[in-house]
Amino acid sequence: MHEVFQLLTIAGVFVLSVVSPGPNFAIVTSTAMSVSRRTGVVAGLGLAAASLTWALLAVAGIGIILTQVPWIYTAVKLAGAAYLIWLGVKMVLGARKPLVSTNGQGITGATAFRKAYLVSMTSPKSIAFYGSIFSVMVPAHAAPWFYVAVVLMAALVSCVWYCGLALLFSHGATRRIFARAKTGIETTMGVALMGMGGKLLFSR
Repeated sequence: MHEVFQLLTIAGVFVLSVVSPGPNFAIVTSTAMSVSRRTGVVAGLGLAAASLTWALLAVAGIGIILTQVPWIYTAVKLAGAAYLIWLGVKMVLGARKPLVSTNGQGITGATAFRKAYLVSMTSPKSIAFYGSIFSVMVPAHAAPWFYVAVVLMAALVSCVWYCGLALLFSHGATRRIFARAKTGIETTMGVALMGMGGKLLFSR
């Protein structure tokens, strides 16, 4: 019963983590609105795969190592900052281009998956989050099933939330609103991504 309560507590922390606005939100919603529902869902699956990867790394102790070895943490942070800035610039430059329904043909599912996966995997927030979860909230001598449950839960929470966002933002009414305000929305999202990247770049 105690283990179940711990799992529910960790699940609550996972939920709070994914619902907070950030690069992951921007990537999945912009993909769903500007490309297609299917591609947006695939981007959501990419974010879920990144959550699964980080949880597995944390189980192996890699997440804690990354937070304790400054130069590795810095390298990942710089890579993540550069990638976010690049995505933001690309989004701003394409903001004035008319919205064309590509039905997933312009951007392949593999591209959307890879982009979303890289955004999450190069996020220092993910390093700190999963490192702290497994060092603070997971019992030191937990049973193997407990670790498996936490890893699967991390992937499931991420999958449900981000794929749900993709379905919501790819809805016809949402796409029509987006088409009318595409320039402003993509410019804002692009600037936000560049801002997040800049914040990471100059943060200590």
